[in-house]
Amino acid sequence: MHAYRTHTCGQLRKTDVGQTVRLSGWVNRRRDHGGLIFIDLRDHYGVTQCVIEPGDAAFAVVDTARSEWVLTFTGKVVDRLEGTANADLPTGQVELRIEQAEVQSAAQELPLPVFGDMDYPEETRLAYRFLDLRRERLHKNIMLRSGIIRSLRNRMHEQNFTEFQTPILTASSPEGARDFLVPSRRYPGQFYALPQAPQQFKQLIQVAGFDRYFQIAPCFRDEDGRADRSPGEFYQLDMEMSFVTQDDVFAAIEPVLSGVFEEFAGFTGKTRTVDKAPFRRIPYAQAMLEFGSDKPDLRNPIRIADVSTVFGRADVEFKAFKGKTVRAIPAPGAGAQARSFFDKLNDWARSEGAPGLGYVILEDEGGVLTGKGPIAKFIPAAALADIAKSVNAKAGDAVFFAADKEDRAARLAGLARTRIGHELGLIEPDAFRFCWVVDYPMYEWNEDEKRIDFSHNPFSMPQTDRESFLKFSGADDKDALLALKVFQYDVVCNGYEMLSGAIRNRDPDVMLKAFEIAGYPNSETEARFGGMLNAFRFGAPPHGGLAVGLERVVMLLAGEENIREVTMFPLTQQGQDLLMSAPSDASAKQLKELHLKVVYPDKT
Repeated sequence: MHAYRTHTCGQLRKTDVGQTVRLSGWVNRRRDHGGLIFIDLRDHYGVTQCVIEPGDAAFAVVDTARSEWVLTFTGKVVDRLEGTANADLPTGQVELRIEQAEVQSAAQELPLPVFGDMDYPEETRLAYRFLDLRRERLHKNIMLRSGIIRSLRNRMHEQNFTEFQTPILTASSPEGARDFLVPSRRYPGQFYALPQAPQQFKQLIQVAGFDRYFQIAPCFRDEDGRADRSPGEFYQLDMEMSFVTQDDVFAAIEPVLSGVFEEFAGFTGKTRTVDKAPFRRIPYAQAMLEFGSDKPDLRNPIRIADVSTVFGRADVEFKAFKGKTVRAIPAPGAGAQARSFFDKLNDWARSEGAPGLGYVILEDEGGVLTGKGPIAKFIPAAALADIAKSVNAKAGDAVFFAADKEDRAARLAGLARTRIGHELGLIEPDAFRFCWVVDYPMYEWNEDEKRIDFSHNPFSMPQTDRESFLKFSGADDKDALLALKVFQYDVVCNGYEMLSGAIRNRDPDVMLKAFEIAGYPNSETEARFGGMLNAFRFGAPPHGGLAVGLERVVMLLAGEENIREVTMFPLTQQGQDLLMSAPSDASAKQLKELHLKVVYPDKT
């Protein structure tokens, strides 16, 4: 017989009754019943109930066991007594009668219990992550993550993609976040950068002629954490393809995403529906207008409309909205809500930095649509009818308004749309709704620095012919450049960005011009991206690709609201590893070897 186990703790069934077996695992739960001791023994595979009576040879050993001790039991598999079977456990029809017991490892008093699913402070959970990972929910989440990665790999291989690994120590690249820098011992004063993404390398792989690349890529960004973003490091399904159009890229990834979501949709025990390919496509400008965000949650039926022209009419006397962008957000059925509903939304808007949300409640008076509320008296019937028509509202509904500069009005309207959807219970439950957001603007106006800047990925191909683009002269063509679209695209699911990608700019002259317009002289662009630019000068195929945020995929499928619940060893939101005490001080010897001195911030 094996020294530790003949079976796992999730393996025994009625067909094993009568066998003498050996199990090893952790004490998940201990119960004393009239002298009998019941031990629920747990390992990676499941739980088996084990029992021993006073007077049995191993009783004294078992009696000492406490939660999370590691034990080995040998004994016979027997049927559970009538009425005591546990239908919730695969092993629930049998139990092990303990004949021999051995303590492999005792456990100290636990800083957090493993049995059950009580909430504990994040600091405790992360400092004792090895205990936290023993808990059933988190353990299942990590196994889900592994299953999703395996599924993604299989689906990519099925489409003739080949997995390659790209360097970890590389050069700094402007991916929109701060780099993690690694000092060089051999080259004093010089630094490697950990890759924010394998962007340049995956394009070079295409130039090298490998056609279809992917990897489960680690990425490093020195940015603040939040619920849907890990501070420090994360993983993505990275892919790139040669000789493709935007439609080809979409056709390659849609069955991968929808297939993975369909495969794991039942993980939480609920029946959840998944959009099938092809996914809906929404231009960026439309997304910002109708949803107030480039991450639209299609489970929410509310659609925003621009009513600036209505409030600009002479017969509308509400002066606070004059000259502003005004967005209308319908609230279906909200006319039946108490005044507190509207007051609460106004308070919420103020917490977002807005003066509040104007609103009208629509009513029917003898077949004529009328309004009530603080600003209703300033809106004549004809204007009210136009507003109602623009958002498809009717009597019994309410309409809220966000008024400000265009970008601020769009943002507030988008947040209000989400808030109202949740408050009124309008969000479609148990569904995964996908869409592409396409036709992003190539540039945006940097108001602080009064210059044109990249709005997204700087390596993307503009949606114009080569000669026209090369004629742009920067600030002199500001309006045309801000109207210029680019072959960039995102997939959004339930309000979360799942992936981002682009058809790449492979023309060295166009790339130099693109960076020049954004304020980078050619010499700087050559210095920073010379490897890729030089490669393009030796024959670059048309190519494009994308990256899928792995943690967000797992988070949605696991039904979690925080990315740390699907990451094995995450950092805190402040970027600390409480388990390994990182970051930590470097020794004087290490600093000397790296030719570094630490300058601490002024505490005053």
